[in-house]
Amino acid sequence: MSTIIFIPGLLCTQALFAQQASLLANTHQIRTADTTGSDSITAMAERLLAQTQGPLILIGLSMGGYVTMEAARLAPERVRGIGLFSTSAQADTDDRKQIRRDLVRLSSIGRFKGVTPRLLPKLLSEQALADEVLSKTVMQMAEEIGQQNFALQQQAIMDRPDQRPYLPSFTGPSVVVCGEHDALTPPELSSEMAELLPDCDLRLLPGVGHLSTLEAPQACLQAMQSLLKRVEQG
Repeated sequence: MSTIIFIPGLLCTQALFAQQASLLANTHQIRTADTTGSDSITAMAERLLAQTQGPLILIGLSMGGYVTMEAARLAPERVRGIGLFSTSAQADTDDRKQIRRDLVRLSSIGRFKGVTPRLLPKLLSEQALADEVLSKTVMQMAEEIGQQNFALQQQAIMDRPDQRPYLPSFTGPSVVVCGEHDALTPPELSSEMAELLPDCDLRLLPGVGHLSTLEAPQACLQAMQSLLKRVEQG
C-alpha cells in the first residue's frame, strides 16, 4: 500500500488538506511533508523521500506541487501517482522573482502579518471570501509558518526548476486540479501540465480560487480518490 504524502503550499500547513486527509486516513497511511526550514524545492523533495519508505502517492498544492514534481523526477521508481493542485510546471519569470524579493523585504520590516485581509482575494474566490472561518484558517496558517519560513519558501520558489521537460517521462497516474478563478496559477498552466503528463486527469473547478482544497473540499477529495483508484488498478 502506498503512503500518501500531502505537501502544503507557501505559508500553508497541514490544515490545507485536513478535510481530505481525515477521510483518506481510513484507507491509507497519511503524512504531511515538512516544507519549513529550507530554501530549496529540491531539498524539500529529498527530505520527504528520505523520511518515508516504500511507494508513495504525492499530493501538493501550489509550492507543494513544485515539490511533488521534483520528488517524482528524483525518484520515479517510488512515486506511483501525483496530484497537482493549483500549481505550475514553469519556473519563475524575472518579474515574478522581483515581486517575491519585494515581498520578502517588506515582510522583514516590522511585525510579520502573513496573509492579511488585503491579500486574501489573491488566494480565495469572491464567494469564499465571505466565509469567515475559511479566511481565518488561511491567516492562521500563515501566522504559524512565520516570517523566517516565508522568506525561505519564497527563495525556494524563485530558484525552482522548470519541470516541463521532465513531466512526459512520468508515466504513472496523475491528476491536475485548478480553480477556474485561480489568480495566482491560472487554469492555462494546469492545462499545460495535463498535456505534458502521459496519464493525466484534468479537473477545472468552476467558481473556485487558488486554495482549491479549502474552497472545494469535496471536489478535491473526489479527484484524490479517483487518483488512488487508478494507482491501485495499475
